[in-house]
Amino acid sequence: MSQTNNLGGSSSMNYQNSQSSLNQGSDSQVLSRSRLQDLVKEVDPNEQLDEEVEELLLMIADDFIESTVNASCQLAKHRQASSLDVMDVQMHLERQWNMWIPGFGTDELRPYKRAPVTEAHKQRMALIRKQMKKF
Repeated sequence: MSQTNNLGGSSSMNYQNSQSSLNQGSDSQVLSRSRLQDLVKEVDPNEQLDEEVEELLLMIADDFIESTVNASCQLAKHRQASSLDVMDVQMHLERQWNMWIPGFGTDELRPYKRAPVTEAHKQRMALIRKQMKKF
């Protein structure tokens, strides 16, 4: 099953629409203060955030969502689609933020990416192997 949203007009028009929706106030926030406080209580029931910290976290969340949606729309536009697909959001999150949200999009297994081996690591491993051969 594919989830889609309409893209709208040109990118400048989308930018203007997103800017006007941001200027409407906190009603357009995806993450509310009460939900943020609930999340904090799930992590530590005794923790209480300052008002400035709450504001900052809400701004960061809004900026993250806005940048993710804009970049995903650009990916959809690049593939000449008239709608935003889950695949576009997944690609942006994986490439830009190294995030993979399980349960959305395709059920294929992601290939495991091995970390590059440094020269210092190779030298240490060679020394260990040499010492192991002695015994």
